[in-house]
Formats: sequence, C-alpha cells, structure tokens
Amino acid sequence: MQMYVARPGGAGPHPGVVVLHQLFGVDGSVRRCVDRLAAAGFVAVAPDLYHRAEDGVELPQDAQGRRRGFALMEGLTRDGVVEDVRECLELLRAEGVAGEKAGLLGVSLGGHAAFVAAARLGVAATVVLYPGWLTGTEIPLSRPEPTLTLAPEISGELLFLVGDRDHVVPAEDIVQVRAALGDRHEVIVYPDTPHAFFLDADSAAARDAWERIQKFFAASIASV
Repeated sequence: MQMYVARPGGAGPHPGVVVLHQLFGVDGSVRRCVDRLAAAGFVAVAPDLYHRAEDGVELPQDAQGRRRGFALMEGLTRDGVVEDVRECLELLRAEGVAGEKAGLLGVSLGGHAAFVAAARLGVAATVVLYPGWLTGTEIPLSRPEPTLTLAPEISGELLFLVGDRDHVVPAEDIVQVRAALGDRHEVIVYPDTPHAFFLDADSAAARDAWERIQKFFAASIASV
C-alpha cells in the first residue's frame, strides 16, 4: 500500500494523524492537507485506500474522475479499510508516535471510512468531514448494517463537520447523525455551505473547520 507521509520539523515524538482521502484518491489536495498537518506539528500519513484494485490512483476532479472513483469505491470494504488504517497506525508507532496519540481525519468518502475505523480500532480522536451514505446501505462500506449504527462502538472523541447545503449529506441524515452521536461527540453544521468545502478552500467554513481541527487534535492527542 502506498502512503504519503509528512513529518514536522524538530525533535519528537509528535502526535500522529491518519488522513483518509476523498473519492479522487491521494491527490494534490490530500497531500497538501497532510503537509498542513505536519506544519501544525503532527506526523501525518495518507494511505491509498484503492490499492487493492490499482496502485497510485489520483483522479481528476471532473465527471470522468467521479465515474472512476465511484467504480473504485465499490471495491472498498470495512475489513479492508480497517486493515489499512491499522497499518498506518503501526507506521506511526514505528515513527515513535504512541498509539494513544493517533487521530483520524477523513474527508467525504474518507470520512465514512474514518467513522468505520473509529468504531473498530478505538482511535483516540476522529474528525469526519461531510461523509455520505452513513444512514443507508448503498455502498459496501455501509454494509451489512448502516455505518451510523456503529456509533456506540466509538470509544474515542469524534468531531463531525458538514455544510447545510450538502447534497451528499442531506438535512435528514444530519438529524440522524446528531441523534446517534449524542452529547458525547460534537456535530458542527455550517450555514450556506455545500459539499467538499474543506480541501484547498479559503471560505469562512473552511477556515473555521481547520481551526477546530487543530484545537480538537491538540486537546485530544497532542496533550496526552
């Protein structure tokens, strides 16, 4: 499995974050997110979740890229995602990052994968940004039961970030997410904000999300 890794300058150990990519693979926007986390003091690693089908997938963010991404997404399973995240956590441990200091950050499809991994692996802190299909069983990652039903198995903290104009995460899904996560986890809904508002963006929502992500990881894994 190929991974993109970025490390902070200076002596460690540093807390670690596994970044799970959106539909288009580990592309430039994902690599820049990893670099940004490293600049903020985290060892960050982004695995290629599509590696079982094809190595080094990096799709254009257009109609053709989406079609290919949806086809590749059909090959992702819960067991495979959990195995890949576990391998990344092992890499972070080899880097000198204690397991309890590891976090997850997943974007869109990667947010769904991060939700699954948070429930299965007991990760200390997880950020999920606008993950689709949590409430149904439309994709292999959401089977056999809807992924949202795994919420009680999440032992660490979770921060859920989404816009109120997200065509992939409709308002009725956000209501179900709030109910499933309860008061123990935080759900932030940005007004007048569509899907895919975070990576490579400079909107008010993107800036606020980045600030929240840094504070969340600083409190939950950097302070351990």
